[in-house]
Amino acid sequence: MAITIKYVVTHKGVEKLVTTDKREADQFDKMLDTADNLAAFIEAKGIKLDDAVTEELSIMLAKHKDSVAKLLKGANAESVLEIDAAEVVKLKANG
Repeated sequence: MAITIKYVVTHKGVEKLVTTDKREADQFDKMLDTADNLAAFIEAKGIKLDDAVTEELSIMLAKHKDSVAKLLKGANAESVLEIDAAEVVKLKANG
């Protein structure tokens, strides 16, 4: 008999991730917390979006926080997107 530990990340009562990797679960949970903070910030600044759009936007920004930080520091979108695309290709080659 094998015992498998599973980590379940829930967000607003919905199961978002099930994994056996605690580190992955913690990172995903932190990303969701960041997304919640971004959504609250967007709403507090008076930007009116549908709740689903706000959630999708804030999760995308949180997932790509490193790229967003580069953009906020003055990098242009084209160069950041090229770096992101190169990282995806690198991950696919390693995977």
